[in-house]
Amino acid sequence: MSPKQPSAAGTDAYFPDHGDSRYRVHRYELALDYRPGPNRLGGTARLSAVAGAEPLREFALDLAEFRIGRVLVDGRAAHYTHRAGKLRIRPAKALAAGSAFTVDVHYTGNPRPVRSQWGGLGWEELTDGALVASQPVGAPSWYPCNDRPADKASYLVSVTTPSPYTVVVGGRLLTRTTRASSTTWVYEQAAPTSSYLVTVSIGHYGTLKVTGPGPATTPHRPVPQTAYLPARLLPDFTVDFGRQPQMMHLFEELFGPYPFGEYAVVVADEELDVPVEAQGVATFGTNHVDGARGSERLIAHELAHQWFGNSVTIADWRHIWLNEGFAKYAEWLWAERSGGRTAAAHAATAHTLVAALPQDMRIAEPGKKLMFDDRLYERGGLTVHALRCALGEEAFFRMVKDWLVMNRHGVVSTADFIAHAGHYAPAPLDAFFDAWLYRPELPPLPVRR
Repeated sequence: MSPKQPSAAGTDAYFPDHGDSRYRVHRYELALDYRPGPNRLGGTARLSAVAGAEPLREFALDLAEFRIGRVLVDGRAAHYTHRAGKLRIRPAKALAAGSAFTVDVHYTGNPRPVRSQWGGLGWEELTDGALVASQPVGAPSWYPCNDRPADKASYLVSVTTPSPYTVVVGGRLLTRTTRASSTTWVYEQAAPTSSYLVTVSIGHYGTLKVTGPGPATTPHRPVPQTAYLPARLLPDFTVDFGRQPQMMHLFEELFGPYPFGEYAVVVADEELDVPVEAQGVATFGTNHVDGARGSERLIAHELAHQWFGNSVTIADWRHIWLNEGFAKYAEWLWAERSGGRTAAAHAATAHTLVAALPQDMRIAEPGKKLMFDDRLYERGGLTVHALRCALGEEAFFRMVKDWLVMNRHGVVSTADFIAHAGHYAPAPLDAFFDAWLYRPELPPLPVRR
C-alpha cells in the first residue's frame, strides 16, 4: 500500500495563518551563509512546487521579517508583498492548474525565533552558535516555506559559516568544503520532510560515532549513528547514550526498519528545557547529559519520533496525540525491554497522575492551547497501552508495525488510525476510541490480557 498523501484542500485549524493549500512543494534547495557573531543570515531558497486543482494567480510563503532581495517564479521577476510573516507572490503569468513551477527567494537579516504561546520557536542564537527547534510553526524564522505539516518535501541544505564551527543538518552530509576562513557544509534529506522538522545546529562540536550491539536495518548495513557534542561532555555522554544502539535495535524490531538513512544526536552547548526531534536528528542540552542515564527515557522518546511524527506525519496539529502518545509509549516499551519497570507499571503511574488532574481534555482534539499539555503525552501513552490490552500482544504489535510500514513517509489522521486499528480487533472499537480519544473523562485503567 502506498503512503497516504495530504489533501490539497483545507488549512490547519490551529494555525490557519500558516501554509497555503493551493500548491505543494516537492523540493527545497537552501543556500545559507551564517555569521554567528553578528547573527547574520543571508539565504537563497529555491522551491520546486506543483500547483493544485485551480490556476495560481497568486500564492503565499511563510517567512519572518527578513529583507527580500528578489523573488523569481520560473526565472521571471514576480510581484510580491511581505507583511506579518507572509510573503505573497503574484507571478508575471498565472500558473496553470497542476503545473510544476519554481520559486527563488533571496533574503538577508538577523534571524530570531517566532513568538508563540510556548516561547520562541525556530532559529535560536546561542552563546556561541545557533540551533533550530521549529515545532510547530518556527520554520519561517529562517527560510521561506509552505509551513504546514502535511506538505512534505525533500531538502538540499548548504550552510557556509566560519571554519571553526561544525554544522549539522538532518540528512546525509554530501560535501564539506573549506575556502579561506569559511567552510560550506552540504546536506541532503531525500525523504519527504515537513517544514518544522528541518533543523540546523552550529557550534564547536566534536564528532563521535555511536556504536554498539544491535542489528542492522538490513543484514549488511547498520543505521549510521553520529553524535555532535562539546568535547568536555564525552565521558558522561558515552554513559547516557551508550544504550542508544540497543534502542534502535528494539524499535526496528517493534516498529519496522528505521525510516531514514542516518540518525544524529546533537548536544548543544546550552541548557534546553526539553530535547527536540527533527528529521533524522535529535537535539539535547547539556542538562540532559549527567553520566547517570538521567535522561534515557527522553533519548528513547526522541528516537521513537523518527517513526511516529517524522516518517508517519500528522495531517494537521489536531492529531498530535499520534506523535506524542506513541513516543511516550515507546519510553515505556524501552523500559520494559531493557530491565526496567513494565509498561503496565508505567501506565498505572500515569493513570494515577492524570486522574488527579482536571478532566477537560479530549486528546483527539486538544485545542491549540493544550496541544503540548503534559496530559496529552501521558493520556496518549495510556491510550496506546489500553489498545494493547484490548487487542492482545500479537495483534497489537502487528497493528503498530503495519501502520508504520503502510504509511511510511506519508500523512495520516486520527480517523485513519482508528480505521486501521479496527482491522486487528475481534470486536468493533468505536466505544473504545470514543472513551479514550473523544471524551474528557479518564477511563479506568485496563488490564493486559
